Amino acid sequence: MTLRRFWFEFEFAVGASAPLGTRLGCGVTAQDVDEARQLVFERVFKGLAKPRIARVLEDVDVSSLDASHVLPNMGNALVRGVWFPLGYV
Repeated sequence: MTLRRFWFEFEFAVGASAPLGTRLGCGVTAQDVDEARQLVFERVFKGLAKPRIARVLEDVDVSSLDASHVLPNMGNALVRGVWFPLGYV
């Protein structure tokens, strides 16, 4: 099974609440973009309004992500699942 890394960025409605960390984006490893999107919405936004996806980076180089907030607070991007924000494995 080949896994790929994806980085999702969202557009939130004005005044809408968002799970902690998701205003920066969400990182997920999955087989394809459809599975990655499903993991993000099922695990991170479970029971919440789904924001519009503004951008998806496929095969993202994690070293290119925010060095102050994302890199020091992310999980293992080599394993299937959500690696940023933490807590949604």
